[in-house]
Amino acid sequence: MRTGNKFTNAVVTGACGGFGRALARQLLEGGATVALVGLNRAVLEELHNAHPQRSRIYTPDVSDSAAMQACAADWMAAHGTPDLVIANAGVAGGYATAEAADLAFFRRALEINLLGVPTTFQPFMAAMLAAGRGALVGVASIAGWRGLPGNGAYCASKAGLIAYLQSLRAELRPSGLSVSTVSPGYLRTALTAGNRFAMPGLMEPEQAAATLLRRVAAGAEQIVLPRRVGWLSRALDLLPETLHDRILLAQPRKPRPGEPGSTPVPGLTNDNKN
Repeated sequence: MRTGNKFTNAVVTGACGGFGRALARQLLEGGATVALVGLNRAVLEELHNAHPQRSRIYTPDVSDSAAMQACAADWMAAHGTPDLVIANAGVAGGYATAEAADLAFFRRALEINLLGVPTTFQPFMAAMLAAGRGALVGVASIAGWRGLPGNGAYCASKAGLIAYLQSLRAELRPSGLSVSTVSPGYLRTALTAGNRFAMPGLMEPEQAAATLLRRVAAGAEQIVLPRRVGWLSRALDLLPETLHDRILLAQPRKPRPGEPGSTPVPGLTNDNKN
């Protein structure tokens, strides 16, 4: 349940990344009981060891339905129905359609960034619907608003996620459950550390986490982090397509998986630390 603006039972996927770790830490420090879902057990153990009575560690692939259902069953048997589920797990990387090897990354981006969200929500839905309360949060991206050169896999996965969350929000309006779409711009995390292009409005994950939790508690359906980057993106969309593309093409491309500055992708590399 929630007391005022305070969530008390939360599930956070991607809890070992910069943004997810900040979300989990702030929830735990605020007194919530938190399911820590991620692949880097060492990071999750740091969070768990600080609050061992109010957290559990889970390390599934978020696109694996059976694994996520097992996590949800274990969590709810121990701690009951969550009032907050944040589907934050995600991967990023550059993409080149002409490169056959990049198709494997495209597939994993869709599996984790898009399919991973309903696969995270589904095991908790029946209990949350029965309770008639709770917040479902999907972390999309401003990159889902418009395709960016050299970033087609990530943009497509986040655009699909935004559409999915719109559909789910409409379905659940009579139910008492809320659905929030979060569209970050650039957060200072491992996923942006290798970016070689300008990142206007770069935001610290702790600030972004605090804003997200406050606005979800207030019932916000659309959350842009930070807001001014959303305004900039919308302003650029007013330009003619050819001029917009020319501006974007002048920026360096995001590193493709395996290139210097790229981050590992679970299921695509041997280093599952995201």
